This record gives sequence, C-alpha cells and structure tokens, in this order.
Amino acid sequence: MIYEYSIRTERENLYNITSNVRDAVARSGISDGICLIYCPHTTAGITINENADPDVVHDILIGLNKAFPDRSEFRHGEGNSAAHLKSSCVGASKTVIVENGRLVLGTWQGIYFCEFDGPRTRKYYVKVIRES
Repeated sequence: MIYEYSIRTERENLYNITSNVRDAVARSGISDGICLIYCPHTTAGITINENADPDVVHDILIGLNKAFPDRSEFRHGEGNSAAHLKSSCVGASKTVIVENGRLVLGTWQGIYFCEFDGPRTRKYYVKVIRES
C-alpha cells in the first residue's frame, strides 16, 4: 500500500517528516522490509540528516544556495533552475530499512522533505515493502 501525505511549504526549507513515515510503517503492519519515501516534484526532494540541531537545516540550505546560486545564464523560463539543480542533487527518494516494525535510523537521523521552490502544497509518498 502507498501512503500519500500533503505538506504546505514556505519558499525554501526542510521539513522533518520522520513521524509521518514512522506512522506509515506502523499502519502497514510490516515487520521486516524496506520503506521508500518518494517526492514526485522536480523542485523538491527527500533527504536524511541530523534532526537534533535545527542549525543543521539552516547550514544545509546555505550550502545548497552557495553550490547552486541563481545565475543570469540560466535559460529555463520559470526562473527556478537553481531549485531544479538542488532537487537533482538531493534526490527524489530515500530508502530506509524496516526491522521489527521500526525504521532503522541512526540516533541523530531524521527524514526531511526539502522545498526549493515554494510556497506550494506538495505531496510525498511512503511505501513499505515486506521482506520476501
């Protein structure tokens, strides 16, 4: 089963979605397998990173903006080429192991929806797959 979630975003930010992903794993009833978290947008993404210190999100956004600044040479008519580059770099999905009905994440890890071109209402999907 696929679980669909909706999120209202700001211009650019990372949103901790770990609790929703944990909820999907619990609702699936699957004890051992994998969990896929997928973003169907070309200017957003999914990442796993530290969730203990909010300054990490701040620093990630600064780093991505330095790595992928808006440039006058970009030709894409919507003017959001930097957001497309960030999305490609971060990626559209992440896979996490599920063991004994729980996500296998490190002590400080959280799962984030990454918005690079908001504000928007976005979707992301979670699918839990049973180990065969």
